[in-house]
Amino acid sequence: MKRIILGFAMLTALAAVAQPPQNEYAFDNLRLSQTELRGSSRFQSMAGAFGALGGDISSLNQNPAGIGVYRSSDVSLTLSLDLNSTKTPSLTESNTRFNVNNVGYVGAVKFGDNNNFNWGISYNRLMDFNRRYRGAGELPTSITNYLADKMMAKEINADDILVTDPFTNSVADWNHVLAFDNYLVIPTNFEGNQFAGLGFDGVTALGEYDMDERGRVDEFAINFGGGISNTLFLGVGVGITDMKYEYNQYYGESLGDTEVYSAPDDPEAVLVDGDMDLGFTNWSQTKGTGYNFKLGVIVKPINELRFGVAFHSPTYYKLTDRFSQGLSTAFYPLNGTSYTLVDGTDIYRMDYDLRTPWRLVGSVAAVIGTKGILSADYEYVATDNIRVKDDWEGNYHHFTENRYTTDDVKAYLQGQHIIRLGGEYRVTPKWSLRAGYSYQTGAAKNEVKEDQVDVNVCGISTAYTYDLSTQYMTAGFGYRHNHFYFDMSYVHKYRKNNYHVFPGINDLPTVYDEVKDHNNRISATIGFRF
Repeated sequence: MKRIILGFAMLTALAAVAQPPQNEYAFDNLRLSQTELRGSSRFQSMAGAFGALGGDISSLNQNPAGIGVYRSSDVSLTLSLDLNSTKTPSLTESNTRFNVNNVGYVGAVKFGDNNNFNWGISYNRLMDFNRRYRGAGELPTSITNYLADKMMAKEINADDILVTDPFTNSVADWNHVLAFDNYLVIPTNFEGNQFAGLGFDGVTALGEYDMDERGRVDEFAINFGGGISNTLFLGVGVGITDMKYEYNQYYGESLGDTEVYSAPDDPEAVLVDGDMDLGFTNWSQTKGTGYNFKLGVIVKPINELRFGVAFHSPTYYKLTDRFSQGLSTAFYPLNGTSYTLVDGTDIYRMDYDLRTPWRLVGSVAAVIGTKGILSADYEYVATDNIRVKDDWEGNYHHFTENRYTTDDVKAYLQGQHIIRLGGEYRVTPKWSLRAGYSYQTGAAKNEVKEDQVDVNVCGISTAYTYDLSTQYMTAGFGYRHNHFYFDMSYVHKYRKNNYHVFPGINDLPTVYDEVKDHNNRISATIGFRF
């Protein structure tokens, strides 16, 4: 590294600088748009393959035409115990949680023998974000190199960083300001537009990360539907969603045999051989509510065969983000006195709208005599249709094509495909056995997974996550006696995803770990039909 003295490099920069809001990034909004297999125990034990069957309280959230299949009123409650395990190549974390999965009521009114009109209301947990994962190991490069290269790619100079109002400049990210202010990126020319990190050739680099996620998505659904001649079933539903997501993230590095400034805040300081430690902390919280609509049809041409189609509109969210970042650095010059710097940002708030993907579900089911049911669903999720609206810098973009977030969604994400298969066998008139399987593809394009594109990430966190695939293996049983029923289900969720500590850029490699979730859920439903 070129040994130079740059007085302006020792200027004190403010810890906050303008940047886009926390969740205006493709992978942040992808995470907030996801759902998982939950609902009544019968629904879960058949992997959610109920789009052509109906007659279950979870129909209110999948195919609203399923409410028309009901021939009597129904009230039920589903509780679950979630045993979650998240594994990285170096560490495994576990947690146990109790959830109320589903509560609902369906009222049925008959018009003759074969016609009916039904209505229902339900609460469902759509997503549980709670998990923690950690990792550590040798690094192929340093985050300081990434930040320096990103600053040059965005044509940032010292004037962009030394600003007095955090809402007047969107060129430099907070990471850039903190790195520059704490000597993690070094100017290499007197014009102040060329930078270098501390992870040059010969430097030993060790890294560690700790990601702790919390939160959930709940939906309150109101449905109306009915059946005509016991052949055609129609339904419409409105969903009101409530979201809360929060994470605490830490990333640390130790660099040996690098070059550091000999003293802090000294215009005469020079670069000398030494070691250094850094630690970024990021906190973010997202809260808000949304609404969506669902339409569905089920056709039963003969009693043994049923077809279903359902459309889910996007969920239109109004969200509020709060976020902050901290940085601590310790420098150990070989010929000088060690020193520590601590810096950080205030907690900032941003309000914005999120439009999640629309969904289309096609289903088929076969009824085998009086004993068996086989059912299959295919669901398409238009993940590349995620959009964001905000009033950042006075520009009010209503899901327009000229917003760079939209460009990133199109560049990084593709539609997802979900297949669900389920079966039920009635052992006796009172007892039934069930099983199912579901597979969901990831949303990231191959170019992202193969590091062929430079990924834009949030200004306070360089990390991003995307799922590679998700599988559910399910089983359960049910008991019926007169008006009472009791169901239990077991669900094993196996999810693979990549956690990128920071992306690659130019010739720098991305630094990531493969994270695997092995989640086990036991659910119980109790209900009455009358």
